[in-house]
Amino acid sequence: MLVLLVAFALSTGITLMLVRAAKVGGHRLHDHDLSGPQKFHSAPVPRVGGIGIFLGVFAGLLVFWLRQPEIGSEALLLMACAIPAFGCGLTEDLTKTQSPRRRLFFTAVSAALAVVLLSAVIDRTDIPGLDWAVSFAGVAAAVTVFVVAGVANSLNIIDGFNGLASMCAVLILASIGYVAFQVDDMLVVALAVAGVGAVLGFFVWNFPAGLIFLGDGGAYFLGFYVAELAILLLHRNATVSPMFPLLVCIYPVFETVFSIYRRVMLRGQPAGMPDGIHLHSLIYRRIMRWAIGKQSKRSAARRNSMTSPYLWMLCMTAVVPAMLFWDSTPVLGGFIVLFGVTYTALYWRIVRFRAPRWMITNR
Repeated sequence: MLVLLVAFALSTGITLMLVRAAKVGGHRLHDHDLSGPQKFHSAPVPRVGGIGIFLGVFAGLLVFWLRQPEIGSEALLLMACAIPAFGCGLTEDLTKTQSPRRRLFFTAVSAALAVVLLSAVIDRTDIPGLDWAVSFAGVAAAVTVFVVAGVANSLNIIDGFNGLASMCAVLILASIGYVAFQVDDMLVVALAVAGVGAVLGFFVWNFPAGLIFLGDGGAYFLGFYVAELAILLLHRNATVSPMFPLLVCIYPVFETVFSIYRRVMLRGQPAGMPDGIHLHSLIYRRIMRWAIGKQSKRSAARRNSMTSPYLWMLCMTAVVPAMLFWDSTPVLGGFIVLFGVTYTALYWRIVRFRAPRWMITNR
């Protein structure tokens, strides 16, 4: 509990100071680009929320290390591994000089450091063929680096609305922490608890008012952190199904895979080209605009915030069964398939202006 409170308190305080600094005159902290296909805010907003989260997690884990130094040192080592991913993302937030490829590269560097320093590696998958491949150390390391970079990028992709990425991260971390508690893995429990506390400290300023954004530093750090915790839990506990990490992270991961398929296969565009027709974008444009209707800045902010709970519910359709059936590969595999079918059906109904009636009920 102390780890949670320290992480939350420091993250809340630092994030508030960043919001205040931006209002007083910290123009470099603002996101002034309001014209992109995934830009939904109507005024410049600071996008350095990752600073409070990173420092909040670090403070919580420092408390954990002081209380249990024998395993707390591994937690601090993971934070050291995260520095390249977080640092490159934060540099982009402040200077707009880091390309997506460079951000992914430094996230991969962080993942490689975790493989070497913490043995955080995917060495079993319960997938025929791939299970044999990851039995070789080099292949396992390469797969792990690819997966971590992919998850980090996927969390950045869903970071488009107030509270969306941060609350999804809280749900995922809480599920990982619960399973870690079930298998008595106190290292992963502490990592998850510190993460939840720090993200909630940011969340109170991000939702619903949108006073500050995660930015690339926050999104890449959280994506790296979530992926590493899931991998550590799997690697350290033989009773945890290899399908658990995939199901618990399936919403941002499937969003990314589906977007690549949609761009490359259906539209003939580069996989990395940004667009405005992600599922969360469609809910905002075709459901929230219809429900609220007004074009004022206040209404736009309300539409932004009201979009996120729909996606929280979608995230929970994966997180809850992952938490309940964490040791059953067949059941988890079934829920992975079910999520894919549900997501695809929902997407195509909305894109064809046939959204389910419960989604468009005017409040």
